[in-house]
Amino acid sequence: MLASGAVLAGTTALAGCLGGGGGDGDGGDDGSDGNGSDGGGNGSGGNETSSDGGGGGSGEPTNVAIVSSPAGFDDNAFNDLALQGLQTASEEYNIEINQVEETEQAQYQSTQANLAQSGDYDLIVLVSYNHTEALSQNAVDYPDQNWMLINDYVDQPNVAGYTWANHQMSFLAGVLGGTMTTEELTGGGGSTRPDTAQIGFVGGVDGSLINAFERAYVAGAEWVNSDVQVNVGYIGNYTDTSTAADIASSQYDDGADIVYHAAAAAGRGVFEAAQSKGRLAIGVDADQSQTLPDFQDVILGSAVKFINEGTREVAAAVAQDDFSSVAGQNTVGLEDEAVDLVIGQAYEGQLPDVVQQNIDEAKQGITSGDISVPCTASGCN
Repeated sequence: MLASGAVLAGTTALAGCLGGGGGDGDGGDDGSDGNGSDGGGNGSGGNETSSDGGGGGSGEPTNVAIVSSPAGFDDNAFNDLALQGLQTASEEYNIEINQVEETEQAQYQSTQANLAQSGDYDLIVLVSYNHTEALSQNAVDYPDQNWMLINDYVDQPNVAGYTWANHQMSFLAGVLGGTMTTEELTGGGGSTRPDTAQIGFVGGVDGSLINAFERAYVAGAEWVNSDVQVNVGYIGNYTDTSTAADIASSQYDDGADIVYHAAAAAGRGVFEAAQSKGRLAIGVDADQSQTLPDFQDVILGSAVKFINEGTREVAAAVAQDDFSSVAGQNTVGLEDEAVDLVIGQAYEGQLPDVVQQNIDEAKQGITSGDISVPCTASGCN
C-alpha cells in the first residue's frame, strides 16, 4: 500500500500529445521510440534533455529530472504517463522539469550519477526497472538525493519505489480477449471469428516483468473460456514496430481474433497488423484508443495503469518537503484504483453485456482473493 494512502484514479488520456511503456519496457511496458529535444540539461548524463517551466506556486522552484526507459519518450504510454504526472504537479507547484532521454541501459549508471552530482535536483525520476541495478549503487553513493523508481524498488531511505499491478490489469485484458473471441462483433475496423476461441500476446523483452503480463493474460482468458488457445511471441525490445507487426500478423493468420501487447512503443506494430488483417487488439498502460487515435477502429480496449498519479504524488510530496511520506516500497493495484481495463472509444456501448459482467466479476474476485492471479506486480520469479 502507498505510504501516503491509496493512489487516486487519474485520466488515461495523455494531455497535449506528450512525448515519451510500454508498453513493458519496463520492462514491459516502458518503451518508446522517443525524441527528446536539446536544451536545459543541468549536469545531466542523458543523450538529450529538455526543460519545462514550472506552473503554480511561488518561491524557489522544485527541480525534477526524469530519465526515460530504454524505449525513450513519445511512446503514447509508459514514459509519457510518467512525464504527464510531473507536468500535472507543476500546474499546482513551482516545479521545473528536466526531461532526459537515455535509451542505452549501459549509460544509466553515469546518467544517474551525473544528475545527482550536479546537486541541481530535488527529485530524480527513473522510468522502469531497467534503472534498478544502477540505482542500487547510486542511491548509496548519493544519500542526500531523492529518487523515484518506477516498476521496482531499491531498499534505501532516499528511494520511492512504485510498482503497479501489471498482472492484475493483464488478467482483465485476458478476460476481455477470452470473452470476445467467441462473440460476434460487427462495426469498427476489426472482427472476430466466434466459431473459434483463439487470441494472441506480443511482448517486448522475454523476462520476468513481461512474463507476468503474458501469464496473467492467459489466465484471464482461461478463466472465462477453458478452451481458449493463446499464441505468444516476443520481439526482443520495445521499439521494433516492424517485428511486432510480423509477430501479430502471424498470430492473426493462425486464427487469433485479438492480440494484446506489452511492448511499449513497439506495440504500434500490433495495431498496424490488426488493421491490415481486419482483426482486433488490446493496448497497454494508457487508453491507447485515445493516445493513438489512428488505430482507434481496431483497439478493443486497453489495460491501463495510472503512472501519472504516482509521479504527480511523489513530485507534490517533494515540493512540500515531505518525501518521507512516499519513500519506501509502494505497490498499487485494483484496490487502490491504480490499474484498470477500459473499453476502446470506438467500442464503448457496442460490446455484449457479458463483457462488462465478466470484467466486473473478475475485479471482485481479484480484490476479494477468490481469484489468484499468476505472478506478482514485479514479475514472475
